[in-house]
Amino acid sequence: MVAIVRILARRIALLVPLILGIVLFVFLVMRFSDSDPASAYFQGANPTEQQLHDFRERNGLLDPLPVRYVDFVGDLVRGDMGVSALTRSPVVDQVTTALPLTMQLTFLGLGIAVVLSLLGGVTAAIYRDRLPDQLIRVVSLTGVAAPGFWLALLMIQYLAVDLGWFPTSGYVNPGDSFSGWLKTMTLPAFALSLPVAAKLTRIVRTAVVEELDKDYVRTAVGSGLPPVVVVGRNVLRNALINPMTVLGLQVGYLLGGAVVIETIFSLPGMGKLMIDAVKNGDPAVVQGVVLTTALGFVIMNLLIDILYLLVNPRLRGAEA
Repeated sequence: MVAIVRILARRIALLVPLILGIVLFVFLVMRFSDSDPASAYFQGANPTEQQLHDFRERNGLLDPLPVRYVDFVGDLVRGDMGVSALTRSPVVDQVTTALPLTMQLTFLGLGIAVVLSLLGGVTAAIYRDRLPDQLIRVVSLTGVAAPGFWLALLMIQYLAVDLGWFPTSGYVNPGDSFSGWLKTMTLPAFALSLPVAAKLTRIVRTAVVEELDKDYVRTAVGSGLPPVVVVGRNVLRNALINPMTVLGLQVGYLLGGAVVIETIFSLPGMGKLMIDAVKNGDPAVVQGVVLTTALGFVIMNLLIDILYLLVNPRLRGAEA
C-alpha cells in the first residue's frame, strides 16, 4: 500500500508541469488568435476606441504577456475562467452546467466500449481461426473504419426515425426520469463507443491469444482446472495490461468525440457550449471549454494509471 501511495504521489507531481504546459499552450493560442475579448464584449454595440481601450486596461489586456499569463494562472487557481461576452455570466458556471452531461456520455461510452471489447476479444481468442473469430474480426475492422458521426447518423435514421425506438435528439435528466435519460443517451453512447470498442477488441484478442499460448495455461488446464476458471482468474488479469494502456489513449478520442456526438444529438453538453461559443464569437467560453476538456483528459489518464497499477502488481514492485 505504501508503494502504491508513493507511486501515485510521483505521478501526480509529474502532472503539475504538464498542466501548466497545457494552460500555457491554450493561453498563447487564444492570445495570438484573431479573437478580441474587448470587441466580443461590446458585440453589436458599436463601441468607440476609447471604450475598447478602457476595457482592455481594466482587464489587464495591455499588460506584458508574462504578466497576463501569471494573472491567468492565478485566476484559474481561484476558479475564475472569465466572463462570457454573450451572456455576461461567469464561464465556470456555464462549464459546470454542461460538464456533467459530457462526463455522463463519456463514461457511458467508455463502459460500453470496455464490455463489448472484452466480450468480442475473449470470444475471438477462444475460438481463434474459427467462424466466431472471423466474424468478430470482420465486424471490428468495419468498426475501426467507421467514424462516429457516420454511425450516429445511421442510428438516428434507422433506430430513431424508421423504428422509433429512441428519440432523435434531446436530453432528459436522470433525476427526472432514469428510463428517459437512458433512452436519450443510448444512441449517443453507442455512436461514441463503437469505434473505440472495435479497436480494443482487436487488441484484447491479440493479448488473450498470446496469454493462452503460455505454458502456465496449458499446465493449469492439464491439472484439471476448468478453462473458464483459468481464463477468468489468470489469463484475463495478465492479458488486460496492454489493452488498458491503449484504453488510456482512447480517452482523448472519447472526450473529443463527445463534442461532435453532442452536436448531432442536440445534447446540452460541452460540445454544444463550444459550438455556440465559436459561432457567437465568445473567446472566454471557448478557452474555458478547451481547458476543461484537456484537464479532463489528463485526470482520466491518471485514473487509468491507477487501474494499471492495481492490475499489474509486478509494475508496482518494479517502480517501488
